Amino acid sequence: MSLVNLAAVCSHLNNATSVRLGLTSIPNSKMHLKLCLALQNSGYISSVVRGGPTPPPAHPLLGYPAVNNKVDTIEPITRQNIASRRIWLGLKYWQNESVLGKMSMVSKPTRRITMTVSQLRRIVRGEDVEYVGGIRSPGESLYLSTDRGIMEARECIEKMLGGLVLCRVL
Repeated sequence: MSLVNLAAVCSHLNNATSVRLGLTSIPNSKMHLKLCLALQNSGYISSVVRGGPTPPPAHPLLGYPAVNNKVDTIEPITRQNIASRRIWLGLKYWQNESVLGKMSMVSKPTRRITMTVSQLRRIVRGEDVEYVGGIRSPGESLYLSTDRGIMEARECIEKMLGGLVLCRVL
């Protein structure tokens, strides 16, 4: 798991939302895809589509790519084109403000922070634990990498799972 690449994705999403892009792409990897799907489940991102170097066709009414769009020419993944595969993200805006606030890394390659369920409960209640600040606003989320995939902190508490704290969305 490369936290350096994940830090680059967080800064890319911060930059894309600050210039009000409707569609952006990040490098394709399993961890990036799982984090983007977790962000989509939380409502921060409108769509997640895996594709090539060119953007997928936009939905005529929605304006961003939909997962169910039918594409005539689907390029198979081979060894020659695996490096050029991208994950295309549709970003959401509400009243001229980005739904996805500021994303910041919590764990770093030199300092990986893991949390137990009891520590996560304290964080969700708003208390600071070790290097991680508490969740103090309703729209704030903390994402963890668990043995069952990447999940939000509240979901980890429900399923009684701890894990590596990846990033936080303010």
